[in-house]
Amino acid sequence: MDNQLLIALSEKYGSPLYVYDAGKIISQYNRLMNAFSEVKNLKLNYAVKANSNISILKLFKKLNSGIDTVSIQEVQLALKAGFTPENIIFTPNGVSLNEIEEVAKLGVQINIDNISILEQFGHHYPKIPVCIRINPHIMAGGNHKISVGHIDSKFGISIHQIPLIKRVVENTGMRINGIHTHTGSDILDIDVFLAATEIIFNVAKDFKGLNFIDLGSGFKVPYKEGDISTNIEELGERLTSRFNKFCADYGKDLTLMFEPGKFLVSEAGCFLANVNVVKQTTSTVFASVDSGFNHLSRPMMYNAYHHIYNISNPEGRERYYSIVGYICETDTFGSNRRISEIREGDVLCFKNAGAYCFSMASNYNSRFKPAEVLLYEGNDYLIRKQEDFQDLLKNQVIIDLE
Repeated sequence: MDNQLLIALSEKYGSPLYVYDAGKIISQYNRLMNAFSEVKNLKLNYAVKANSNISILKLFKKLNSGIDTVSIQEVQLALKAGFTPENIIFTPNGVSLNEIEEVAKLGVQINIDNISILEQFGHHYPKIPVCIRINPHIMAGGNHKISVGHIDSKFGISIHQIPLIKRVVENTGMRINGIHTHTGSDILDIDVFLAATEIIFNVAKDFKGLNFIDLGSGFKVPYKEGDISTNIEELGERLTSRFNKFCADYGKDLTLMFEPGKFLVSEAGCFLANVNVVKQTTSTVFASVDSGFNHLSRPMMYNAYHHIYNISNPEGRERYYSIVGYICETDTFGSNRRISEIREGDVLCFKNAGAYCFSMASNYNSRFKPAEVLLYEGNDYLIRKQEDFQDLLKNQVIIDLE
């Protein structure tokens, strides 16, 4: 995105500000579809949790995407955006049977990830088809915070509990129509992903009424120049061949599903923040912006890297800065980053801010959540207004203590 355009948007809609490029979202979606073009039945279900703005959801609806949800509220958002229940899959973790029942009433595909709920649901609703989430005990990405398929993860039913799953299915007479796994984010080694896939294929062959296999996502995108990422084209070529062979052996053309979130929207987004003050100490130069982990928590929560550059002075002499926020906690976005000279009032741009950024924002320190803007076919659209003081009070009940 052009620097002058971003500065103009910051002035027009206020700072801080999230900006998303629809063109990049579309190109990432098409890239993934093309990588698996030789799969007869392919379905991408966008992971709502990455960015749940309803205008983003409507963009994916326009692309004929399905939708992956983790809460009944995300299901309701998807329905509001125009998705039919048949194009929504519900993949929660640790939710109550009641929530699963409420979603099932809406006609949405259910994905269950624990034995207890599977057995209860099967006894009450044996005719409603269910997908099972399997934990293959595969470590992806090397980070326990974003890897969810390892042996100590809370996600999924252990691969070692397959005999118990079969017993529950037999006792309840329930129908299993899908097998699902998700090893986690930032997959670098395709062989690791394919190893998890083999485990899932081995499970799937014992369930004869399947319609689909969902292999999750976790495809890594580059965060800075020269950064490595998942080779989607190589993965598509190798996995397509293996999946097609599995379908032939299974005797049925199943649907291959993925649930990408970060891969589709991360690079499409940037976060703009104004510099409040430049503070020189004996050892560090701090550039403090009008934001904090209330708006962008990934660097503090996951030690995530967001490339930061000064779009107000891109040709300035480079110096080393620590970019920090205005929250009364330690909220460092980046330490000792080499950035073109920063002055008070400059606008800084944080890259890769399309996924898990606004969706994790809060009102900590009673700060307002920022606006969101979508760039689509040459026009900019405000898709969320910046909050004001009334938004902080909206759900509070003020009592009279006099």
